Amino acid sequence: MTLALRSFVSLFVSTLFATAALAQDPIKLGEFASLTGKEAVFGQNATKGTQLAIEEVNAAGGVLGRKLELVTEDNQSKPGESATVVKKLISRDKVSIVLGEITSGRTLEAAPICQNARIPLVSPGATASEVTTKGNYIFRVCFIDEFQGTVMAKFARDTLKLNRVAILSSVSSAQSVGLAKHFRERFTSGGGTIAAEPKYGEGDKDFRAQLTAIKASGADGVFVPGYYAEAALICKQARDLGLTVPLMGVDGWESPDLVAIAGAAAEGCYLSTHYSPESKSPAVVAFNARFQKRWGIASNALSVLGYDSAMLAIDAIRRAGSTDGAKVRDALAATKNYQAVTGTITFDAQRNPTKSAVVLTVKNGKFAFVQDVNP
Repeated sequence: MTLALRSFVSLFVSTLFATAALAQDPIKLGEFASLTGKEAVFGQNATKGTQLAIEEVNAAGGVLGRKLELVTEDNQSKPGESATVVKKLISRDKVSIVLGEITSGRTLEAAPICQNARIPLVSPGATASEVTTKGNYIFRVCFIDEFQGTVMAKFARDTLKLNRVAILSSVSSAQSVGLAKHFRERFTSGGGTIAAEPKYGEGDKDFRAQLTAIKASGADGVFVPGYYAEAALICKQARDLGLTVPLMGVDGWESPDLVAIAGAAAEGCYLSTHYSPESKSPAVVAFNARFQKRWGIASNALSVLGYDSAMLAIDAIRRAGSTDGAKVRDALAATKNYQAVTGTITFDAQRNPTKSAVVLTVKNGKFAFVQDVNP
């Protein structure tokens, strides 16, 4: 064998081995979540669903002949931190797709970064309408606030038969402001009256002044579009003040901490959300069994949304036949009739799914199913 031939063979073998090794490199999926801090329950639950999805796909052989690797970053529930960790996921970890976040505010921090990098972002639970307006690489698997606010206004008027409802919303949350707007528009167009509309700020602990004004307004119900940390205190302080009317919330209420903090004051409160583990659909029953076996606890809307967002992202990579950001984005945008645990997903032109919602109530210290609400 000549020196030139030996060099050619050596180069060919080296290239072959390098290509084979590269093919075996895991596909990295990035996730940013609130694993610590004020809304830690959100991230902790969603991550359990995401991890289950990755484990199941890897156990079945992975995707495109490669295993998946989940790289998770904690934004500590802090404003500004999501942008920092998502930049790291993209620039240092070289992830193919980004999953997260549950909250709209922190998703909005990350969306422009993913858009500029041409890396698709799939949010499990960011419901604020403006999230997907940040670019054509931004997707979500949850319904949007316009629908959620309308759902609770319809429920208040048609099911609870309320006429005068007060709205207690957060001035420091775009999501809360949007939910209040959509509730107000639907409730008043249906013949209802908004009795009072006081505000609060994220992190507030004392809501007695606002609740006293609501009680004086003669409201026969209160809509509180916010997160569980403040909602639990609002429930407790409302009952302490003798305000006995129905209190209604949104998916941000769904946390065991709502009941742990509010105690008996949470009983009989209502909230809209994405999923009920009490559903008898085969997909939900099967998911509950797998989730319970893996984590030793029952699933909830956040865990199943985490699972759905990861599985949809993986399905898009499979359909794209590539981890290239543009190709995966196109595959995501073309999603039609994808059978998720939370329902069938088809993306509209704004990359939002059309899905149903459920209304839950707190009964005997647990969330209990009340009714489905379709689009």
